[in-house]
Amino acid sequence: MKELLKKLSETYGPSGREEQISRVIREEIKDYVDETYTDNMGNLYAVKKGSGAKIMVAAHMDEIGMIVTHIDDKGFLRFSNVGGLSPHVLLGQRVIFANGSQGTVGMEKLEEINKLKLEKLYIDIGATTKDDARKHIKVGDIATYHREATIVGNRVIGKAMDNRAGCAVLVKAIQELAQTENEVYAVFTSQEEVGLRGSRISTYRINPDLGLAVDITMVGDTPEAPTMDVSLGKGPTVKIKDASVICHPRLKEKLSEIAEKNEIPYQYEVLTAGGTDAGAIHLTKEGIPAGVISIPCRYVHTPGEMVDLDDLAHAVKLLKAFLSAPLEMREIFPCHLE
Repeated sequence: MKELLKKLSETYGPSGREEQISRVIREEIKDYVDETYTDNMGNLYAVKKGSGAKIMVAAHMDEIGMIVTHIDDKGFLRFSNVGGLSPHVLLGQRVIFANGSQGTVGMEKLEEINKLKLEKLYIDIGATTKDDARKHIKVGDIATYHREATIVGNRVIGKAMDNRAGCAVLVKAIQELAQTENEVYAVFTSQEEVGLRGSRISTYRINPDLGLAVDITMVGDTPEAPTMDVSLGKGPTVKIKDASVICHPRLKEKLSEIAEKNEIPYQYEVLTAGGTDAGAIHLTKEGIPAGVISIPCRYVHTPGEMVDLDDLAHAVKLLKAFLSAPLEMREIFPCHLE
């Protein structure tokens, strides 16, 4: 898991530019599934065929980024956000583009730092003129944080743990999943950070019996953190609600039952802001029962996101147990009764 998570974290893949991370994930899973394919939105599908319940498990592979909007005469790059970016976190950070060009984020003169906004920032790639900068970067190119993932004891610090941690869990679960009656669609979705876009398309295409998202969640265990009953190292969470979804109660109960039966530590999660691919899954067609397994994560949407390896290992175990269990849809969800 350490090596896999490090590889996924460090790979470039902002929303709408997921080609590199998609190739890396495909190499990891292609020998463990019956087929893989992509769609026009850049979603990556990995299918284990079966005759039972059709289960979709979504882990978004995109990360937040900075899109170039203007190159000035001195070669400095102005940019806007792709996903949720804090200007205070960005200042002084190193960034990297798809072609390997690197830069650092600077700011204009500002009397009050608390008034810092994205429009006061720029990316310096070391160019001396506009023409010099254009040899490397064009308007519309997207940068991401440039940061090596570091393993500190049982924890990993790096960029894009949101949601490469979820991708790592899904990859490991697929690699280790024994034969199951269920038909499993592992979908590594695109453009989650800008509106759950990839999951809307992929869920419509698959039309599963039920869906799970595997993503990160915030924690309440750091100094003066917002009050939240989730901590690093105490197991993955079974989501109850966030801003995008109220998880199906029977699916929440099923995940809890499986965790307890297999002695897997877990936590309940109520996230007051933010959402996951489950928000799009449950609104598809006539409605899809949806739930979420989350990995606790500190410092979300920074280049220093932190996750616990035990939480990831327990998330893999929970996801495998769920996918392996025979699921009688009519027993679990009364709406399937004729």
